[in-house]
Amino acid sequence: MPKKPTHADAQLILQLYELRREPEMRKARDWSTMKFWPQNADDCIKVATAMGTPENQHMRQVNSYWDMVAAFIVNGVLSDELFFSPGVGNEMLFVFAKVQPFLREIREKTQSPMAFVNVEKAISKSKSGKERFAMILKRVEGMRKTMKS
Repeated sequence: MPKKPTHADAQLILQLYELRREPEMRKARDWSTMKFWPQNADDCIKVATAMGTPENQHMRQVNSYWDMVAAFIVNGVLSDELFFSPGVGNEMLFVFAKVQPFLREIREKTQSPMAFVNVEKAISKSKSGKERFAMILKRVEGMRKTMKS
């Protein structure tokens, strides 16, 4: 049964939004949403293993942020019903949709079986999360083809 949204959930979402506005996080989010368009697992692994580069730092910052948020959902701290409402959790779904098609291979090649596991669990435990992710994944796949050209 989904957790019924509370005022505390709304407050947490507003606090998470404020964290997203921090200048370094904005740079990382811009890179992750606008500039990073992996075509395969190796594109992801290349950035993930390029320690010390701005791209690696951006990837780690964004991925760990969304993993933290997803852990709140998975553990019942944050209402999945509220988080997956239209306009609230779009960015997490969008970032995950960019890597999800390659996730099995990424986990195998990096020996990181827990990569994105909280995000994956948060989405899969929520009916609206699954529905919204399916729509965003389809849109990202279309955008990926455009970026490829």
